[in-house]
Amino acid sequence: MNYAAVSRLLVRGELGPPAELVTQASREARQQGVPLRQVLLQQSNLDERTLLERAAEAGGTRYLELGESEVTAEAIQAVSPSFATHYRIVPVSVRNGEIVLATDDPFDEHLPEELALLLNRRVRLVLATSKAIARAIRRCYGVGADTVEKLSGRNGAAAVEETRDSDLADENAARDASVIKLLNQVLMDAIQHRATDIHFEPYEDELRVRYRIDGVLRDAGVPAAARHYRHALVSRAKIMGNLDIAERRLPQDGRAQVNLGGQAYDLRISILPTPHGEALNVRILSRNTTIGDLQSLGFEGRDLEKLLELVRIPHGIILVTGPTGSGKTTTLYTVLRLLNKAETKILTVEDPVEYRMQGVTQMQVNPEIGFTFARALRSMLRHDPDVMLIGEIRDFETAEITIRTALTGHLVFSTLHTNDAPTAMGRLIDMGVEPFLIASSVEGVLAQRLVRLVCPNCREWYEPDPLTLRQLGPEAAGLTRLARGRGCGECRFTGLWGRTCITELMLMDGALREMVAAKRHADDLRREAVRRGMRPLRSSGIRKIERGLTTVEEVLRVTPSPEAESSVLVEPL
Repeated sequence: MNYAAVSRLLVRGELGPPAELVTQASREARQQGVPLRQVLLQQSNLDERTLLERAAEAGGTRYLELGESEVTAEAIQAVSPSFATHYRIVPVSVRNGEIVLATDDPFDEHLPEELALLLNRRVRLVLATSKAIARAIRRCYGVGADTVEKLSGRNGAAAVEETRDSDLADENAARDASVIKLLNQVLMDAIQHRATDIHFEPYEDELRVRYRIDGVLRDAGVPAAARHYRHALVSRAKIMGNLDIAERRLPQDGRAQVNLGGQAYDLRISILPTPHGEALNVRILSRNTTIGDLQSLGFEGRDLEKLLELVRIPHGIILVTGPTGSGKTTTLYTVLRLLNKAETKILTVEDPVEYRMQGVTQMQVNPEIGFTFARALRSMLRHDPDVMLIGEIRDFETAEITIRTALTGHLVFSTLHTNDAPTAMGRLIDMGVEPFLIASSVEGVLAQRLVRLVCPNCREWYEPDPLTLRQLGPEAAGLTRLARGRGCGECRFTGLWGRTCITELMLMDGALREMVAAKRHADDLRREAVRRGMRPLRSSGIRKIERGLTTVEEVLRVTPSPEAESSVLVEPL
């Protein structure tokens, strides 16, 4: 790279920033000990890509996106992960004794000489953004590859730090800074990729690490050598969760708190014994998550309008159903935010408390000391609440107390694990609750699922084939175009980014109450509810497809077929 040409254009202001800004930025960079590019990007109106493209043109080099096809295996083998991480470079190719390296700093004129000396070969630099370089290093070497290589030192990224002190004296393996750093790097990488869970799964010759992102498991890409540290990683997690590090035969559960970039996160740590060591699962809960509104969650049309009416009733039970990870708690807290007024007393009992809300009294159950949902419910009534949230109805005792609470003039929200709205009635009856009590207390049941959204950065439209539309059912016959994501760096080349909900809201009226009291089959409840305006889950998903928000595959993945909706529900009552 011609650094002299880049410097001349920079000083003249021809790369974008005015000359006086460059002089001031250079002074601040020297004082703070940070790269000039970092200060320039902070103070100028240029984005990083534009600045680097202009610098590449001025310096007679190339600007690269650093896709998978641009990086060769030979180049990766020529540079160690710790070296690449320390200098923030990506080896691109090797030819005739010269190695091409991608960097995000076009202003460090000493960098080529230093790299050539350390690598003992000729070096040619190309430019790429810092995000592209970070993604490429992770893709080429794996998460925490520099730490697995047992080299000390920070890699320039903010480390995850515990907010609670831990005693490391009891475990030699977890005392090793490289093990602590490796676990921190995996946690940091998972949080940055919006993962809700991290799964550490030991096998005979492998440690498999996967993230759950937007409800789907993805490989984390840790180096193969990380398998040698699997016992130490579990021991470190046990120390963070205040668990017994000597116990390796029984399951254990614990909690920890960490900070990353000024944001606080709660970690739920679960240990399971397996034939090849202990499996570790870490659930990540952000303590800084803000509660939005129902529209931002994906509610729309009739379901939004009727749900807003439903939550204003003075008493009764409103149930939200769906499998684990379908957003039930988020929906309930969004509703509580609407009801959280100075004149309303709100109490919750959960396992665990996932959101903290000012103005709401929240409790967390602890079965080990006998503090169950049922016991909490009895105590809550003495505090004269107007609105109550029960995290989940799991057994007859909790269900019975919840129903009697609603019948005595309280508005109660809770969740059930059922496939759709009509089957919630059969689930309560199966627990042993009398049908007439269910019919007189339940006001509405909301079933929901989460589908992944098409990445807005790489969305494209295409014409659907008839077979695809037939899979969705007759309601999709009128669709003339569908959306999908091509795949880009922002969505990790999946074409999907974020999630939204699809819903099914069954409002109880006289006819449906009579059917519940008579223990009618869930098929009959569904047909009557649809006749009275209930939109099934798949219909809600088709609306999202029509607007280009999600894909056919996503809706088919989380919703039953029209035939299954009317047959595979519950056994006849």
